Amino acid sequence: MSKVLVTGGCGYIGSHTLVSLLERGYQVVSADDLSRSDGSALEGIKKITGTEVKNYRADLKDPAAAQRIFAENPDIEAVIHFAAYKAVGESVAHPLLYFANNNGSLLSVLGAMEKQGVRQLVFSSSCTVYGRVEELPATEQTPLGEPECPYARTKLMGEQMISDLAASYPGRFVSLRYFNPAGAHLSGLIGENPAGRPDNLVPNITRFAAGRLPGLAVHGSDYPTRDGSCIRDYIHVMDIARAHVDALSYIKNKMPDRRHEFFNLGSGAGTTVLELLKAFERANGIKLNYKIGPRRPGDLPAIYADNRKAREVLGWEIRHGLEEMMSSAWKWEQTV
Repeated sequence: MSKVLVTGGCGYIGSHTLVSLLERGYQVVSADDLSRSDGSALEGIKKITGTEVKNYRADLKDPAAAQRIFAENPDIEAVIHFAAYKAVGESVAHPLLYFANNNGSLLSVLGAMEKQGVRQLVFSSSCTVYGRVEELPATEQTPLGEPECPYARTKLMGEQMISDLAASYPGRFVSLRYFNPAGAHLSGLIGENPAGRPDNLVPNITRFAAGRLPGLAVHGSDYPTRDGSCIRDYIHVMDIARAHVDALSYIKNKMPDRRHEFFNLGSGAGTTVLELLKAFERANGIKLNYKIGPRRPGDLPAIYADNRKAREVLGWEIRHGLEEMMSSAWKWEQTV
């Protein structure tokens, strides 16, 4: 099988995708500067797959660093690009940091691909490119709205950069728009381990349950939803990871040149925050003494995906449900 470069391979989704690639017979190489991870996922990957993955500790904002990786691995045939910062609040406080890192690293990788003649890319995008969605579920034809934060804008800009390149370069490009990845590898050997206070709900839940956080709040109980809490679309990280491998197969076997296609990755159904908390309690037999707090500025009442295109075109399928998401996340938490 071909060799795939995974940028941000030591991160949450990147590490799970490395596992999926190896299980499907791909050769892999990782590039991660370890600014938002510590590299420990590589040991977990080795235990799961029996393969030691080489990681280049490289700052991909530097075009020369990106080009060196391709020069040392002339057999790279495809790239899966994760390398990005993703904390919404941090992006609001430090927008230039996000533009420099997220869009700068993508620019370097695209330039190195063009120089080396690599023509296959899967881009880690986000449902945040839709902004405030007027009609749910969101489909790939839903108009892209004004980004709600600089992080979202970097993802929208990234998609636009790729589309502009696709118009002139004979490559094949797929952008995967994630909704809310959650959970961990079922072995408990790799999972989500953000530095500092987690930005996402599930690691907040597991850290609170483990006594690592002093409190857990539900932000708002008066939204126009079935129980008053926000609705989001949670999808198991291993299902997300497999979608990247499905996308590579689609790119290689079915896509024409100079194309950039987009796919939603979500469960296709919304889950309220309170329903998610109850799913954790059921899956793990743990009572969560959370509090109900006020709304947070900028939170949307609801967003969830129409995932039919990914299922029909990529042949992608969802294998893990909400309670398996919560049980795997808790299993991982107990190893951290």
